[in-house]
Amino acid sequence: MPEPQFMRHAIELAKLGTGHTNPNPLVGAVIVKDGVIIGEGYHHIYGSLHAERDALKDCLEKNNDPRGATIYITLEPCCHFGKQPPCTHAVRESGISKVVIGSRDPNPIVSGKGTAFLRENGIEVYEDFLREECDSINEIFFHYITTKTPFVALKYAMTMDGKIATKTGESKWISNESSRAHAHSLRNKYTCIMAGIGTVLADDPMLNCRINGGRNPVRVICDSSLRIPLESKIVQSAKDITTIVACCKNKTQDKAEKIASLENSSIEVFATNGDTVDLKELMNHLATKNLDSVLIEGGAELNFSALKSGIVRKVYSYIAPKCFGGSAKSPVAGPGIEKVCDSFNFEVTDTKMIDGDVLVEYAAIDGKENSCDNSSIDCNTNCDNLTSISADKEA
Repeated sequence: MPEPQFMRHAIELAKLGTGHTNPNPLVGAVIVKDGVIIGEGYHHIYGSLHAERDALKDCLEKNNDPRGATIYITLEPCCHFGKQPPCTHAVRESGISKVVIGSRDPNPIVSGKGTAFLRENGIEVYEDFLREECDSINEIFFHYITTKTPFVALKYAMTMDGKIATKTGESKWISNESSRAHAHSLRNKYTCIMAGIGTVLADDPMLNCRINGGRNPVRVICDSSLRIPLESKIVQSAKDITTIVACCKNKTQDKAEKIASLENSSIEVFATNGDTVDLKELMNHLATKNLDSVLIEGGAELNFSALKSGIVRKVYSYIAPKCFGGSAKSPVAGPGIEKVCDSFNFEVTDTKMIDGDVLVEYAAIDGKENSCDNSSIDCNTNCDNLTSISADKEA
């Protein structure tokens, strides 16, 4: 019978690749013989050795013989030629006799074919071992590979009475330093970070990742009328950090010069149809660029637009033990909904304490569209009259 401690170790190894394997999955592998780990590995970075081959490499470098051993793999091994040759072939050639698999790969070119190949070659296969735990580390990959659209998460910090700023607009800092560090780990995890033009105009943020070894996400700015200042930090740093500005075709027809200036600054300008930035159209565009995930760190107006469009799959809510009261803004603005039955529905999937703050994670409920039928709202509407809360201030 497989032993859970080995698969859990493989899961922890897989997590070491967070932020570096997209759009590939996180995968860890552990080779065990006579109850002892003789090799281990994980997928380090997109295009590099897959976990199985990395573990076999580690095994051989330690002069350990994998013949007759068991390999624990968090995801069904690939059986096709891509940037790396098939891992199933490496397992067969190594002499490993048993493969314990956690998650099933939903990728059509792999799904079921990897395990079938192993069995056809006389290798014992044990599937779905600690599957729920293994699945949990690849929610981004599973969503992206099955829907061909990015996995979208919404993140905000608020007080215990649901405020993201005081009545004067002050919001620095609502959450504590540890929560802010955790938020930057999310910027490393998600391929893109998205904000509205209100955030840029009010706070001039960088929207980068500030953790050791972190990777800056692709910055996506929703800016219907292309009001982004050329002197903003976003524009000035675009040669170093990939940046996309989404606007509306019918609001930027006379802004060829502004578009040229942005493109000369290495910014991609993407125009959607309609009077407001079409977030679904934008998500489809990001998918064509192999951008598998988006973390929304905008103000309350953009948050509502994202929820209304139905693109949000996960919410990270940092709750600080503070109370502001009054008429200060909440994390989600917009016109709101009229009926309880039209609410945006999620379920709590995790809660944790972060040095006194509480982080609550929510997941969209499958089978129920998280959108409503209210009139459309521009995520940039009245941004000049609002104190938009930036990503750097929210957490």
